[in-house]
Amino acid sequence: MSAAAPAITSAAVIGSGAWGTTFAWLLAQAGTPTTIWARRRQVAEEINAGGNERYTPGLELPETIRATTDLAQAVAGAGLIVVALPSQEARGALAPLGEVEAGAVAVSLMKGIEAGTGLRMSQVLAQALGLGQERVAVISGPNLADEIAAGQPTATVVAAGDQEVAARVAALCATTAFRPYTNTDVLGVELCGAVKNVIALAVGAAAGRGMGDNSKATIITRGLVEITRLGAALGARPETFAGLAGMGDLVATCSSPLSRNQVFGRHLGEGMSVQEAAAASRGVAEGAKSARAVLDLAAAHGVEMPITAGVVAVVEGAASVAEVTDELLARPRKAEGLHA
Repeated sequence: MSAAAPAITSAAVIGSGAWGTTFAWLLAQAGTPTTIWARRRQVAEEINAGGNERYTPGLELPETIRATTDLAQAVAGAGLIVVALPSQEARGALAPLGEVEAGAVAVSLMKGIEAGTGLRMSQVLAQALGLGQERVAVISGPNLADEIAAGQPTATVVAAGDQEVAARVAALCATTAFRPYTNTDVLGVELCGAVKNVIALAVGAAAGRGMGDNSKATIITRGLVEITRLGAALGARPETFAGLAGMGDLVATCSSPLSRNQVFGRHLGEGMSVQEAAAASRGVAEGAKSARAVLDLAAAHGVEMPITAGVVAVVEGAASVAEVTDELLARPRKAEGLHA
């Protein structure tokens, strides 16, 4: 991107859930007027009245945040287009827009792999919005929306192939409590975000079965091996997996009761069906939605991911949590390492 790139003076956030609304609040705090696109008129009206009680109860939204149910109106004139939709719904939801203005920068807050295509969310955005890949950034890290909205100190990673794009996006969302770091390893950052949701589901299932911290730490650690193994096969940088987008986000998502994926897994471990767990969980558990796509991507590159395979078996009804646990424990003993 040229140093003469136009200043971004307004933003659009596509998605009015907890993370989308909270990120719009961050942008407004940092000085950028923002329009949120909401599917439901009631949510848009609430936001325009200063809050979003369904998804961010208690968070007061400033007048520089507005909402609309008109997608084209939301992005009109926006130099920054932030997408915070369920990963498997993004392409369809954005289709009515067609190509956006060439000068816009798109940002993905989504963490998943698209089913059927195996594409990462930045690739989906580039295709759906008609943007060059260099104009797409991703944000990922230990970013539980409820804690950010409460003003708790949080760090994140803004990744883009163009370091200047990453730096511009980071400047737009930086506040006294929200600290963005930049990275150019988009592939690694997105893989971390997608696969950690699957591992968090496995940790939740173990907790639901009454397993303790030893078991959960084992799944987290071996889960990080799976994420890193896939990243190495696809060409990501190893240091990404030890950073905020990797280990940082994995620990937060696997440990927090605020994590939808962990809660979903816990319900499964307690004996609920997938449908019952979905109904009892707050919001979309991306790990359940993307597990098959992650496993298919791994298979296409000859990467073994036994924890991910176990989650897929449970979500698709091919095995119970107990059966998967027994199968994992019965695996041949090996030396510890990336390829073990």
